Amino acid sequence: MSRYTIAVTRTASRHSGPDAIIGYDRPLQTFFLQAVPDAEGEDLELWLGTDLREFETLSQRWTAAIVRGFDFIPMASGILHKLLDDHAREAHHAVSDSIIQDVLERTSTR
Repeated sequence: MSRYTIAVTRTASRHSGPDAIIGYDRPLQTFFLQAVPDAEGEDLELWLGTDLREFETLSQRWTAAIVRGFDFIPMASGILHKLLDDHAREAHHAVSDSIIQDVLERTSTR
């Protein structure tokens, strides 16, 4: 799992949190983003990428953050390149479910 510190901005108030964590989670095969502690400082108000293959691209995760009222762009190009390298190195490029289903069906009919 990779983890990098970035700034995240709440778009409505333009309040910026400089200690958000962005990264790629290999076991879940997803990019994730954790940011902005709540008023009590305990729970995160933004926690994206906790489900299997939830965000397989950075653009999917960015869109989800925007929909929830947060933005993390612009991001330092060094971190962006590291994230893309992490994904390229760690992502499983699994055979699609439809191909597996075809193989299973053909095998069972023989």
